[in-house]
Amino acid sequence: MNSTTQTAAAQSDAHYTETLATLSYGSVHKRFDPYLDIDWDHPDFAVRDDDPRWVMPPEDALGAHPWYRALPLDRQIEIGMWRQANIAKVGLQFENILIRGLMQYVFSVPNGSPEFRYCTHESIEECNHTMMFQEVVNRIGMDTPGMRTWVRYVGPLVPFLASIFPEWFFVMVLAGEEPIDHGQKLLLRAGRDTHPMIQRVMAIHVAEEARHISFAHNYLENAVPRMGRIRKFALSLLFAPTMRIICDLIAVPTRKFREDCDVPKHVVDEIFWSSPESRKNLRDFFADVRMLAHGLGLMNPVARVLWKLCGIDGPVSRYRSEPARTAH
Repeated sequence: MNSTTQTAAAQSDAHYTETLATLSYGSVHKRFDPYLDIDWDHPDFAVRDDDPRWVMPPEDALGAHPWYRALPLDRQIEIGMWRQANIAKVGLQFENILIRGLMQYVFSVPNGSPEFRYCTHESIEECNHTMMFQEVVNRIGMDTPGMRTWVRYVGPLVPFLASIFPEWFFVMVLAGEEPIDHGQKLLLRAGRDTHPMIQRVMAIHVAEEARHISFAHNYLENAVPRMGRIRKFALSLLFAPTMRIICDLIAVPTRKFREDCDVPKHVVDEIFWSSPESRKNLRDFFADVRMLAHGLGLMNPVARVLWKLCGIDGPVSRYRSEPARTAH
């Protein structure tokens, strides 16, 4: 390694360490506690089964579907409450797996590692998110299952990847965080009259998730260029399928949703992802990570085919968290 390369590497390391220090500072000084910063017992947060604010807005995939819009108000409310409760349950299940993976990762990092402090901060924040999401589920009062049953058995194995193949683990992190974050930002930007409990929870989650997503991007930008050629090629092939599989686990409701809410299968299929509108929504979820994959040199010819086969190819974001463009 020549002196120019060494200098560039040292500057990159210094920038990475400084970025993680900034994120850690934010976790200390710009953080939320679910039982201090949410007034759960405020009258506006009361959960009533006749409250029209539980109706899913058109920015939500289900809320936009003609079948749902044609239902009587009481059915729209009932299904909306079930969906919001299940979204919260899915979120806490994903973050539970993420917490275990972060703890597995920091267990083996060397002394002085800049990742140790930030990942521990993030784990604390994610623990708070799981309590916040479970509180939502409990207060709505619907026994929603979250993700598919088999995830409960496979999930505990995922954190071990944080030690064996940490770059892939943090791709998995983005595969779960990006769709949830994208959907919540859509709802918040729309300014709809959503139930205030859900609005408050989404606002807190989006604010802290910005740090978590930023860390995953920065970690990969720092780690992937240092990978060997074979390992990097393997990651390029795993990237798109990981995004699609985890997105489906998080976004696509289980059979229990159809049974409990009496939703026709064809409606679920159209929403996830057989209609042109839903396929565009799916691609929009991953504009930021496509930008990341391009920047990391992971968009080789074989990887491009996999992105297309997974139905998540398309234009890249011009900047992180860019709102979806209306025309491609």
